Amino acid sequence: MRLSSFVIFLLFQLTLSSQELLRFKLVPDVEAASSPVSIPLDGLILNLDTGRVALFEITGKTEKEVPCQLEPGVSPRLWFINESHSGVKKFVVRKIMNNTPASGRIEVKLSDKVMTVLKEGNPVLNYNHAVVYPPAGVDTVFKRSGFIHPLWSPGGEPLTRIQAPDHYHHYGIWNPWTETTIDGKKVDFWNLNKRQGTVCFAGYLDAVTGPVYGGFKVHQEHIYFPEKNRERLAIDEMWDVRVWNIPGKGISVVDLTTTLNTPLPSGIMLDAYRYGGGIGYRATEKWNKNNSSVLTSEGKTRADADGSNARWCLVEGETTVPAGRSGILFLSHPSNRKHPEPMRVWPLEQNGRGDLYFEFCPTRHFPWKLEPMNNYILKYRMIVFDGKMTPEEAERWWRGFAKTPRLDVS
Repeated sequence: MRLSSFVIFLLFQLTLSSQELLRFKLVPDVEAASSPVSIPLDGLILNLDTGRVALFEITGKTEKEVPCQLEPGVSPRLWFINESHSGVKKFVVRKIMNNTPASGRIEVKLSDKVMTVLKEGNPVLNYNHAVVYPPAGVDTVFKRSGFIHPLWSPGGEPLTRIQAPDHYHHYGIWNPWTETTIDGKKVDFWNLNKRQGTVCFAGYLDAVTGPVYGGFKVHQEHIYFPEKNRERLAIDEMWDVRVWNIPGKGISVVDLTTTLNTPLPSGIMLDAYRYGGGIGYRATEKWNKNNSSVLTSEGKTRADADGSNARWCLVEGETTVPAGRSGILFLSHPSNRKHPEPMRVWPLEQNGRGDLYFEFCPTRHFPWKLEPMNNYILKYRMIVFDGKMTPEEAERWWRGFAKTPRLDVS
């Protein structure tokens, strides 16, 4: 009788310490690389004052906790990393009383000049919110804020460059629009020396750390100058930058999602031009035509990629890391305008030594009208790596970004 009471007590304690919220199956449609996956938790009562949401993978009669992260909001989502896209997996989501923080976090650190995102204590990227001025003696019209630099390889090699003497307006990873029309007048936000427009940091919206992802949301403003000493807002832009905790020391996975919204009553026309918007990348000054390479999903190289369309573009070159080489795989999401997206890739003889520049440019061949008070979204992922990457690996990474596995909730 006393033993029976003890068993009942244990079952009661277990019930109190764990509350099942839902079960689901993950059914992959294609073979793909590791990628973040989320499941909606709409309709669930998530009072987390005394406990946390936990995810367990079910294998036979055993369960193993999987790192997960709750993204709160009107429609909360639970994120986790799907390390293998082969075979059906079963999961259960529970609220548990154990509040022990998960290990292996993505962190952010804010200073007076930059926001740094780190993976396992190592910096992945800096977002520059402070205005960066050009070198002494150069016209201060080239000053800017609101860009990523450096973007480091996992081994600590800076892969971006800013304010190159040939193009002082180049800023690491950034995306101003070049040829635009506002009320019949041309406005250039890219070539700062024209003094027609610029893009600037306007404030942080949030920042987050966690076992699955960390990053920030930031507000940027596209400002134009209709008259001397007068400025107007042309585009409100939100950057959502996330670094995912994909396992492996030789890989960093960075998402850049940009949302555009214009308050102009007549909207703004993003004219067709070979530069502008999307995601622009000025490569490290160490790379040239002899020690770097470009390869696209359509098999194009640096010799013929310019002006072509692609789902992904692989850029890599020699570095000082032990592997001797590093790179970035740029992925375009299928929901992006004109996907597969047009690209701008500098020719082999650029600047005499073959300096490297790449961009996904959705307005390369066709104009794009932004109507007032509407959101327009572009999604990109960067796989930053040390070593070499094969086209087959690049394709698996793109499928992990583009092809969401089916989630069957029970």
